[in-house]
Amino acid sequence: MAESDTFLASKRKSDETWAELEKNPEHFIMLTGDRPTGRLHMGHYFGTIRERVRLQDAGVTTRIVIADYQVITDRDSTEHIADNVRNMVIDYLACGIDPEKTIIFTHSAIPELNQLMLPFLSLVTEAELLRNPTVKSEQEASGHSLTGLLLTYPVHQACDILFCKGNIVPVGKDQLPHIEQTRQIARRFNERYAPVFPEPVGLLNEAVEIPGLDGRKMSKSYGNAIALSATAEETAKLIKKSQTDSERFITFDKENRPGVSALLTTAALTTGRREEDIAAEIGNDGAGALKRYVTESVNAYLAPIRERRAQLEADMDYIEDVLHEGNKQARLIAQETLDQVREAMGMVY
Repeated sequence: MAESDTFLASKRKSDETWAELEKNPEHFIMLTGDRPTGRLHMGHYFGTIRERVRLQDAGVTTRIVIADYQVITDRDSTEHIADNVRNMVIDYLACGIDPEKTIIFTHSAIPELNQLMLPFLSLVTEAELLRNPTVKSEQEASGHSLTGLLLTYPVHQACDILFCKGNIVPVGKDQLPHIEQTRQIARRFNERYAPVFPEPVGLLNEAVEIPGLDGRKMSKSYGNAIALSATAEETAKLIKKSQTDSERFITFDKENRPGVSALLTTAALTTGRREEDIAAEIGNDGAGALKRYVTESVNAYLAPIRERRAQLEADMDYIEDVLHEGNKQARLIAQETLDQVREAMGMVY
């Protein structure tokens, strides 16, 4: 099947699932997650977290994995990882993830989840793993030789999704190959042994990609991101030093004016207005006026999240409780799934 045909099939499946989800959210289990490589930023919020909160509140069973083991797929150190994990939990809760509705857990705390790797690895070929675009791009970006951990990265993700019988995963178009590999693993296991796993659907989301302050994708590694944990003063400094251009009159033109357009999109997302309307309003007042407007808009939008964040930071015992309880619940689910897997494989002695 050609790549365009594969995408169209995935898009059709996604559309059908969205329609069913709106009617019967309780039929779905959603698995999402993040690698704790640093602080979450506005790109994460508008790209995924806001949608997770919406689906959680709509009644979808929600699981979030903090994929700490996956940090070392392309890094040589786990420095700051504990701090990153705890701050990730704080960010989730501050943004509206409810631990009474959503299980938040860490990859490394669920050994049964990782035990699924062994039977799952027997269901994929080396060639299939090497074809995965994320494996290829991560290898090129890191400059590392291909480690076994990076090569099997798509199988780790399959374990994350399938251990809790996840049947939907919100993704962007570039992540569809991961979901297809997970579906393939589930299908092969069910055919070879017994029907244990659902074949999850990649839910293509319509989330807007918020650009970084330099017009590129917002990313911690580019240093162009506004962290959810940033103070109002830190946010103002970041926006003030963002690059624009020498043309005074403000217009929205992503291709020719990436810096100015990135600021306009940030303002649009945080005010609900159109970029073109904001640009027309600022007009000849120039980049300084635009930056002031963006600073005010971002700080006003993030104010309730920051207020909640400050409350949570003052009660780290509660954050530890959320993690411990999430890990406990996730382990119980993983143990039950692993028992089913061993029984299907005839390995109960």
